[in-house]
Amino acid sequence: MPAVCCDSVVLDQIALTESVRLLSASWNDPEHLPHAGQFFMLRCWGMGEGPFLSRPISLHYWDPGKKMVEFLYEIKGEGTRRLAQLEAGDAIQLTGPSGNGFDAQAIPQRARLALVGGGIGTAPLYQLARELNARGIRPDGYFGFRDEPFAMESFRGLCGVVRVATDSGRFGFHGLVTEMLEPENYDLILTCGPVPMMRGVYSKCAAAGVRCLVSMENKMACGIGACLGCTCHTKEGPRSVCKNGPVFEGSEVFGE
Repeated sequence: MPAVCCDSVVLDQIALTESVRLLSASWNDPEHLPHAGQFFMLRCWGMGEGPFLSRPISLHYWDPGKKMVEFLYEIKGEGTRRLAQLEAGDAIQLTGPSGNGFDAQAIPQRARLALVGGGIGTAPLYQLARELNARGIRPDGYFGFRDEPFAMESFRGLCGVVRVATDSGRFGFHGLVTEMLEPENYDLILTCGPVPMMRGVYSKCAAAGVRCLVSMENKMACGIGACLGCTCHTKEGPRSVCKNGPVFEGSEVFGE
């Protein structure tokens, strides 16, 4: 079903670190139900008042009972700086849900799963963990950060194991998150984060003969597959991340 553009209201916004925010907004559209791995285009400025384009942000959490969606995002440029200035009661425009996310319903209940996230790439994995838990699947979680972890407590009740790695060594394992991962212990690995990290995850999975799904985070313009601005190269040729993804088979994106 095509994405819908809705005028929404900010319910809350919390600063988790100096540059990471957790924003919740109203979402009451029973015909457009989001799921893990999808994204919304966010906008809180008019034409000529700010950046020309809306900002694509992954769905972090959806609560149909409270009729709200949450977005975990990092302040990187003018658009996200404007989003970070929003307070409860402010207006915000949401267009979505968009893209093909993780299909939790297609995963066998007895499958051994691991979620691997890097930095702000951990954002969509929280909703994924919730959807897996709803089906009786409890994945393990491996998460990597440069220096300071964020939003980890919410995973502890959803994952069998939660392991954290930091480049600085201030928290958890000192090193790359891929160094902690042993794909041979799992049937499926689902990952989101920087491309070098996901490429490393896929390489270890390929060597172990384990299936790997990756969520790409290319820069987007339209968010509907019309402009081809978020195209990534795959074994089948160029494909739009916003329309054909963001979730792809690891072998399709990184395979030789």
